[in-house]
Amino acid sequence: MTDALPLPDFAHERVEVITGRRSGLFIAVALHSSALGAALGGARLWTYPSWTDALGDALRLSAAMTLKNAAAGLDAGGGKSVIGLPLGTVLDDDRRRAAFLDLGDAVESMGGLYRTAEDVGSTTDDMLVVSERTSHVVGLPDSVGGSGEPAGPTSLGVYASLVATLERSLGTGDVAGRRITIAGLGQVGGRLAERLASEHAILAVTDVNPAKRALAAQLGALWVDPGEAHLVPADVFVPAGIGGVLTDEVIDALDARAVCGPANNPLAARSGAQRLARRGIVYAPDFVVNAGGVIYLDSVAKRRGTLDEVMGRVAGIGDTLRRVFDEAESRGVTPLAAAEGLAAERLAAATVADTLV
Repeated sequence: MTDALPLPDFAHERVEVITGRRSGLFIAVALHSSALGAALGGARLWTYPSWTDALGDALRLSAAMTLKNAAAGLDAGGGKSVIGLPLGTVLDDDRRRAAFLDLGDAVESMGGLYRTAEDVGSTTDDMLVVSERTSHVVGLPDSVGGSGEPAGPTSLGVYASLVATLERSLGTGDVAGRRITIAGLGQVGGRLAERLASEHAILAVTDVNPAKRALAAQLGALWVDPGEAHLVPADVFVPAGIGGVLTDEVIDALDARAVCGPANNPLAARSGAQRLARRGIVYAPDFVVNAGGVIYLDSVAKRRGTLDEVMGRVAGIGDTLRRVFDEAESRGVTPLAAAEGLAAERLAAATVADTLV
């Protein structure tokens, strides 16, 4: 049997762990911080070797959401929910519906301190089911007047970040002729690949799903084995799938000038940021790069501006990343440390404001 991953340090305000009364599945709702407002973070449906792995994922992802929302300038805290499937489990429609009804109950138990949304493995239709049990959910389908799928805004933010990363690593943000490797062709990675191909980037792509070869062929991109994507010479390596891919071994073998992608927690260890820096590889912190979706969902839910204004805010992620790079250079730290510092400033200011009330 596979050993469970060690749980991260616990620094959360509240965590609800239940066995869904309808589905019988493990469900965790992790509220990391509400210092900046009610937390916002998606609901992940995934297969795990152990319930402790599912819990650990919820704890890690919710902490990352605190950083993401703070660095993005949102008045929103960090949280995440996870529905853990035992190995080999395949949900039929009835049990899937039961799982998201159970999730709705768990979210409702947080008393409005946490809002959920779609994430890896879940959909806007699943969020419609959640909404039957709680109002603390965003990103409902367009068909019912919701904000819909956030992958488009996330992809826009990644593109803006990629341009900023090219500027930092190569001196120009021009995409045409740049060698870009995308590891993961899901909703965000696929959209990004299509845009980059239309702007004449030289693409190498991969995905654990071999059916994605069809998209590679359509785009004229080189298809590579998932385990060898980091070995392809590239100007930018884009991790767009699962987290933890940048292990020490991968970083040491990585043939790229920069890393910039939407995958959550791509570094297997925080020390990977220093390891990349020592190799002269520019690293764009994931929680800055992939904030487009949460900016979109939060702004639409709170009715802050027109759609054009919201998307302009998403595109502004590029400027946030430029600020991070400048701060890292001036302080002599990694971009990861600089981005964490940016988030920490907002959180500290919120904490001070709370003490004065």
